[in-house]
Amino acid sequence: MVGEPSSTSAVGDTVKNGRRGSLGAKLVVKGIQGHVAYPHLARNPIHQVTPALAALAAQEWDQGNDFFPPTSFQISNINSGTGATNVIPGTAEVIFNFRFSTESTEDTLKQRTETILNAAGLEYDLEWNLSGLPFLTAKGDLVESVVDSIQAVTGIDTELSTAGGTSDGRFIAPTGTQVIELGPCNATIHQVDEKICAADLDILSSIYELILNKLMT
Repeated sequence: MVGEPSSTSAVGDTVKNGRRGSLGAKLVVKGIQGHVAYPHLARNPIHQVTPALAALAAQEWDQGNDFFPPTSFQISNINSGTGATNVIPGTAEVIFNFRFSTESTEDTLKQRTETILNAAGLEYDLEWNLSGLPFLTAKGDLVESVVDSIQAVTGIDTELSTAGGTSDGRFIAPTGTQVIELGPCNATIHQVDEKICAADLDILSSIYELILNKLMT
């Protein structure tokens, strides 16, 4: 049981019985720096990488399944240039991320990405970072105990979800353990005024206690 914020509007309205995987990368495209008035003496990495990024963004990586939405590709940072208006940059750096379902794998996403980059004729370095694999806890004793306990304490029929970012559950799931995330509301998650309602902790405590009683009797 992971207590990270999982609820949406009221404690227990949503629990996470799985999470998407997260695969990030830093792409550095190499060009030739030069003067903008002499483009034939340079090679602009921004111009070169743009079609490849458009192709990556347009890809349908998979269609998801009954438990996970389709895999998504998002560019989070693009950096290039010296700050001068008359200099063609020598490199362009792009940081991007996949949030992927169980319909895709780390290896297939890497292979498809590199195929697109190679087809664009780029000279590049690519550094990958896998921060978590997708996991799913199917319906069983744990899920049923959580759902029943939430209903008994709050009267809410909870929703099972795999949406959102990664969580500490990704470190536990590979051991083969069932993982459920049930915590306070996440309406202000990672905001400058992030907060939770203190009264929600009492509700959660009652739910947790009932879950333990159900599982141990």
